Amino acid sequence: MPSPKLRLDRSRHAAPQVFEHLREQIMSLELAPGAPLSRVTLAEAYGLSQTPIRDALMKLAEEALVEIYPQHTTVVSRIDIAAARQAHFLRRSIELEIVHVLAQQPDPLLVQRLQASIDRQRVCHAAGQYQEFMAADQAFHRDMHAAAGVAALWDMEQRYSGHVDRLRRLHLPEAGKAERIMDDHQRVLDAIAAGDAARAQQALREHLSGTLSQVAEICKRYPDYVQAD
Repeated sequence: MPSPKLRLDRSRHAAPQVFEHLREQIMSLELAPGAPLSRVTLAEAYGLSQTPIRDALMKLAEEALVEIYPQHTTVVSRIDIAAARQAHFLRRSIELEIVHVLAQQPDPLLVQRLQASIDRQRVCHAAGQYQEFMAADQAFHRDMHAAAGVAALWDMEQRYSGHVDRLRRLHLPEAGKAERIMDDHQRVLDAIAAGDAARAQQALREHLSGTLSQVAEICKRYPDYVQAD
């Protein structure tokens, strides 16, 4: 069951807040693949009726993050490797064009903002704060989307990213993985700042391929978490 520590914003509908809270815990693996989600227990934990809980679970199902068995139970879905590969293909295709666009006209303010995200990652890594590290990682990529004028594409990608992002979370504690992420981000940023679109694209391609290249090993380590393709 999820942590009930969610203070509802009474100016917003409850269901989206429950969705966001559950999704965050699924992505962090606090709610692991296979974990049961009882509508009754969730309603009690959040102090809500079952209606917003049902709506939140249905939205999670739309992102294939939970599996709903009517009249039975709901469980956090296993990580679907085929879905992860497709989400990776989508993101790589979009971001290769994004870094090309950004490198053609480097923006000093964007460079500063992206550097701040990398610096934040270094602080989080030193403190062993994996979730905060991933948030800074996400901010780096989200800011590039916004700077290229395609922020809505980031939102679209997130609807398909649940499986590949959970793979990345499993892979993150591996020795040297976090350092590689930060180094990759720095190489992408340095290429953008230098106006070198080809180098930026190559650095990004190498960066995004890291976790998917280790799928076999991740599946071997976490067989109960994954659904092989």
